Parts: sequence; C-alpha cells; structure tokens
Amino acid sequence: MVNCGLLTVKNEPVPLKSIEVELQVQGHVATVSSTLQYTNEEQSPLEALFVFPLPAESALCHFSAKIGDQETVAKVQEKEKAKDEYDDAIASGQQAFLLEESDESEDVFKLSVGSLPPGQSAAVTFIYVTELSVQADHSLRFCLPAVLNPRYSPPGTQAGVVSEITTSASIPYSLSFTATVSSPNPIAKIESKCALEPLVFNTDRTNAKVSLSAGHKFDRDVELYLYYENAHQPTAIVEAGVPTAKPGTLMGDPVVMLSLYPEFPEAIMSSMSTCGEFVFVMDRSGSMGCAMHNGPGAKMRIESARDTLVLLLKSLPMGCYFNIYSFGSHYKSLFPKSVEYTEETMDQAVKRVKEMQSDMGGTEILEPLRNIYSQQCIPNHPRQVFIFTDGEVGNTKDVLQLVRNNADHHRCFSFGIGEGASTALIKGMAQEGRGHNQFITGSDRMQPKVMQSLRYALQPAVIDITEVWSVPAGMSTTHLSPPLNVLFHGQRALIYAQLKGENQTPDSQGTITVKYQLAGQEVTNTLNYSLKPAENSGLSIHRLAARSLIRSLERQEQTEGAEKEALKARVVELSVEAGVSCSHTAFIAVHKGSGEAVEGPMLKRRVPTAMRFRSMPMAMACAAPPMARVLRSAPRKALRAAPRMASCGVTQMYFDVPPQRSFGGHMSLVSSCNDCEDISDMLPPDVVEDHLLELISLQKASGCWEMGNALVKVFGKPEDEVVKQTPAQVDKGVWATILALIWLHGFKMDDQAEWQFVAMKAVTWIQNQKVANLSECVQAGNSLLGCQVKEEALGL
Repeated sequence: MVNCGLLTVKNEPVPLKSIEVELQVQGHVATVSSTLQYTNEEQSPLEALFVFPLPAESALCHFSAKIGDQETVAKVQEKEKAKDEYDDAIASGQQAFLLEESDESEDVFKLSVGSLPPGQSAAVTFIYVTELSVQADHSLRFCLPAVLNPRYSPPGTQAGVVSEITTSASIPYSLSFTATVSSPNPIAKIESKCALEPLVFNTDRTNAKVSLSAGHKFDRDVELYLYYENAHQPTAIVEAGVPTAKPGTLMGDPVVMLSLYPEFPEAIMSSMSTCGEFVFVMDRSGSMGCAMHNGPGAKMRIESARDTLVLLLKSLPMGCYFNIYSFGSHYKSLFPKSVEYTEETMDQAVKRVKEMQSDMGGTEILEPLRNIYSQQCIPNHPRQVFIFTDGEVGNTKDVLQLVRNNADHHRCFSFGIGEGASTALIKGMAQEGRGHNQFITGSDRMQPKVMQSLRYALQPAVIDITEVWSVPAGMSTTHLSPPLNVLFHGQRALIYAQLKGENQTPDSQGTITVKYQLAGQEVTNTLNYSLKPAENSGLSIHRLAARSLIRSLERQEQTEGAEKEALKARVVELSVEAGVSCSHTAFIAVHKGSGEAVEGPMLKRRVPTAMRFRSMPMAMACAAPPMARVLRSAPRKALRAAPRMASCGVTQMYFDVPPQRSFGGHMSLVSSCNDCEDISDMLPPDVVEDHLLELISLQKASGCWEMGNALVKVFGKPEDEVVKQTPAQVDKGVWATILALIWLHGFKMDDQAEWQFVAMKAVTWIQNQKVANLSECVQAGNSLLGCQVKEEALGL
C-alpha cells in the first residue's frame, strides 16, 4: 500500500517550503502578490505541478521565477506556443515555469515547475488584481483561498486535472500574510475569522496595515472584511494609461472604473411581489456531508442547507408556484412540474426536505438544469431558480453556457456552501442568470444571506437598462464591461470604460446616466466624476478592465460561428497587450541553465493544496501506480497524457474506476466527499437546538401558527399556562400567532433578516381575522412572555 497524493519516491510530500502573501487594497480593488518557495530534495531532476485557486473575478498579471540569484520574468504567450517553449526548455536541461488557466474552470490555475536539479531551490512569484465583493452589511470581503475542493467531472467528459489534494491534515508549508489598506473614506474597522496582529492606522484612518498572527496554520481560507465610512456612495476612479503605449489602445488610454449603487423608489421597495415560480435546486452529493467549518458545533453542509430550505418554503407568498430538485450523480424532483403553494404542498415539501441526506454521489448539475429549463414557464409567474451547492464540479463552462442560453426565461440565485466552492461557478451562474450570488463559509449562518436573495427575487425585475455617457468635446468612451443586465437595490454595479481623446482641462468632468424600467416606472441614476487620473493607482484598473472585456469576448466565442477565430485572435491580442491571463494564453518563464539534456527519467510531482475534511475512523490508503512518467525523448502529447484522475475528498487516485471500489480485495475506500458514499451516520448529531428555526418550521403556509406542545416549548412555558391566559373570545390560532410575533420581536431581533417574510405573512393573516380586542391580546402576550413589544412594532 502507498499513500495517495503528491509524494516523493520516499513517500514524503514534495517540499513547498513557504508562501508569502502581500495584499494591497485601494478602495474596492486589491492587488495580491504571492511568493512560493520550493526545494527539490530528491536525487533526480523534478517537474512539479502546483494547482491553486484564484477568485473568478481576478486578473493574473505577473509571474516571475528566481533560481539562486537569477530572476526571470515571465511573458504572456498564446497557450500552445508557450507549452511548446516549456517542453523544449525542460528537454534541453533548462529550468522552465508554465502558468496557465485550467480548461475546465477560470478560477483554477496550474503552475508547472520544470526540471529543477537535485538540491536546487526556486521561488516563484505571481501577482493578480481583483475586485472586492460587497457583503450584506456593506463591508468589502477579501478571501485568500486555502482550499481547492476536488471538482467532480461527470463520467464520459474529458476533464483533466482540476485539483490536487493530500491525505495529510497538516499543511507542509508556512504562510505569512500582510495587508495594507488605503481608502478615500476613513477605514472604520478590519475584521477576520483568523487571528490578526493589532491594526496600525495613520492619523485620519485612511490607511491601515495588518498581519496574520504568528503561527497561523493555512488550514482555512484567510478572509478580511473591510469597513469603510460612507461605503455606500457611488465612486469613480480614473487611471492613467502607460506613457509608452500607443494612444488609442487599451493600455495607452485612461480607463475609468465606476461603482454604482442604484436606489429604487421607496414605494416600489415596500411592495413585494406575491407571484412567481420558485425552483429550488439542492446539491445532495457526498461532499455536502462535510462540516461547514472545523470549529465546535459545526453543522454539516447538507444540514444547514436543509434548515435554510425549510425557512424559504415557509417564507413564500400564498398563490405562487414552486418545486424542489435534488441532484448528485442523478437528479429527481419533488413534483413532475411546479405546483401551487398551498398548505398541503408546503407540508409535503417540508417533510421531504427534512429527510434529505448527502447520499446521491457525484455533482452533476447540468441535467437537472436542462430539465428545469425544458419546463414551460407559468404565465404571470416569473421563474426564480435558487441553487445550493458546494460548487465542486469540473464542467463549469458547460453549466454557465446552459444558464446563459436560458437567461431570458429566469433569474438565477446561487449559493456557494463551505470553503472551496468554485467562485467561477457560483458567481458565473448568478451573472449569466441575471440574479445574485452568496458564499457561506466558516461559521456564517446561511439563512440571512439566503433571505437577502429572496428579497431580491421578490423585487420586480429591472428591464431596459441603458447607459448614457457624457465627456468633454474631443473625448469619447468605449465600453469595456458587459452591458448591464441586472440591478438590485443598494447592490454595487461595476462598469469599466476606456477614455479616448485629449482631456483639455484638469478639472473637467464626465457623466454617466443609467436609465431603466422598474415596475412600469422609468428610473434614472446619474453619477458625475472627475477625469483627473488618480495617483499611485498602478495599472490595476486597466488590468481589471482588460479582464472584463476578455471574459465578454470569451463568452461570445463559445457561440459557434464565422467570427470565432477572429474573437479568439482579439482575446489573445488583448491578453498579451495587458499582460493578463486568459483561456488562450499562458505565462512562460525559461531560465537559461546548463543547457545539458536531461538524462534518465524526470520525476513528475503534484504539490498538495490544503483540503478541509472530517476526521476518518481509519487511515485512508490505497494502491497507486508510480508517477515517474515523463521522459525527455517522449513527444509532447505523450508528456501530457497523465492518467485521468478520479477525485475524492481525502485521497487522490490514478485509476479510471469508481472511488468506492475495493482495491486488491483489502479494503473499500470510504470518503466524505463528492464522488463517494455519505458518512454522516459516523458523526455525532448536532445537539444544539435552534428555537428560531423550530418556530418557523411550525408556521402554516397561510402565515398562522396553531397552539400545541411544540410551539409552547419554544416559548419555554407549560401548555396549560399559555392556553389559560388566552384573552376572552380570541381564537387559539390568533393567540398562538400573536405570541409567535411577540417572541420574534422580543427575543430574535438580531435575526430579523431571517424571519422578516414569515412575520409579514403572519401580520397579513391576523389582519384578515378582524380581531376586535387586538391591543388586549398584545398586552396579554407581552405579560406572558416577559416582553415589552409595542403593537405598532409588530406591524399590526
């Protein structure tokens, strides 16, 4: 037996010694520099492959390698040319480095470190720029992923290596992380789920510096939450072009990045829709049986998703339509087609949801989506698709293409559950489906984030969005972002544009006006901005704008047609000009070494990345063939013909067989991740009671509660005492519903985002009952529960 994963011939991990990360934040944009230190401690030349995740919205813009005192800066080339140069270099004894985007997903990169002599060390540095996402509390989130989940590829696909993992829970390399933050507005605070050194601010708090505490183990995502004062205001940054670049080109002209926060009229925001077809798509693959985090009291992903789906079902308006799909290696739906939301259908759905387990194998999301899109839409009930997944799929681009093809017939709200979810998949589905995405990691509660998306789904869709640009005479603008196709109240929309021509005066201004139709009304939002370039902004805005334009062209390219080759050529041209990665280019660095050809076999290794998994009751081991495959004399295609990898949450195998299969008759592999069997029965159940979710689960579809032992248990009162204090001539259902509302307002105000729609339904139901002595009921309820909630606060 040989342990699976990336190992040396001595059955030891390939030594990635350290990772050093420097983060620089300017407003909404982050520049991340990472340096990885390798050492070849083997007796043979080494070729290593390190697979790592980057945010889907990032632009990789620099790569360099340093061997000894010699540093080589990589250049961007068309991908096949770069691969040819890499192969020629390692075959002739030179050190070479190849950095490329995965063919399966744009948020995964592969770094090939070629022909390192025995005892030699190498440091590789890559830099990327990224937009920081806005959270529900208006903070900006930066995430350095420690986890790259194994991406499941359906049988019969040609997916290659997407992720590499190790069987060891410990990470064999160290991490140092320092962040410098600057903002035009004062920085209120910086928070993280990881331990930080004390913050250091300048006098006016527009600059701050922070580092991870010493001894941090890179066993979880490093997340920073940045809180700026007045963060909700629209902003614009103009960045000067490269002085040596040709005017009229992307890099030679200034580029503007606009951050818009549309504000919808209050009258529209206060009236939520009561119609719609809500389709909930639940990932029930084996990996959903993993814990949300490593801390105490962590729920399983499937358990948290179940609770959230119950909350959503209880929050739907009467008269809408809904259905629930479960998927893994196959899929099934609760109803043959969407049904009307009634007491009977809701009860049936809640019962089935509570029985859901992570027992459906792999993560094949294409087929359930195809089935949903094949269903005829219900007139006057806009389709809203909610997708819950840990994002561990290998055919991301196929999924996004399918969502894009059906964008005119639905809105897609996607939720990435647990650390390591694919940002390309989760953000891409929401972007292509004109919806909204959320990530739930660590100890985050899923419910408030999902309810925010439900609020968006119940808002009327914004249509007919147009942008009108105005600049001084002698100037013009070229749009670099995809056309705006979705806007939500208070949610940031980023727009990039190239400013052509000469700006005659230093104090001149530009204007953008965004017009759209909302619930039959025309709404206009306008932003004026200075055309004077910002100081010390580098080229981060240009690179993000180039990445935005490249992604748009790549999406167009996926449509078959005569323009395909022309679009590809334009993408390669932009990628090389801006120095940012894309699907058709790669970074190539060749260090001129001795020039002697490699003698004998060169070992190929897979460098481990961190992987979160649950403790196993037994050691995980399986037979694996040796990996010394690469010979100098082999042709290039043969050099890359690695065995197809079946990925499993805690091991890596090199066989084209199902992961559950027994090897050599000795043992069967048991895993907690997506291609494998669920092991949730091995773990102790969560004993912490959530009275809020219990109360919500007891509500009827109409919005009322019924008096019973389960309800009074939530109140912490004996049933006979609660019944005895029922006001005269008041129905028990009315009394129970008023008590539930008082309990929510009195004890769970911090969680109001979760129960807002539940309470609205309850208030509507009570008002329809025409209760004569409502004030007396509220007073009696406060007395019973020990609260002081006013009648107007309840909305009655």
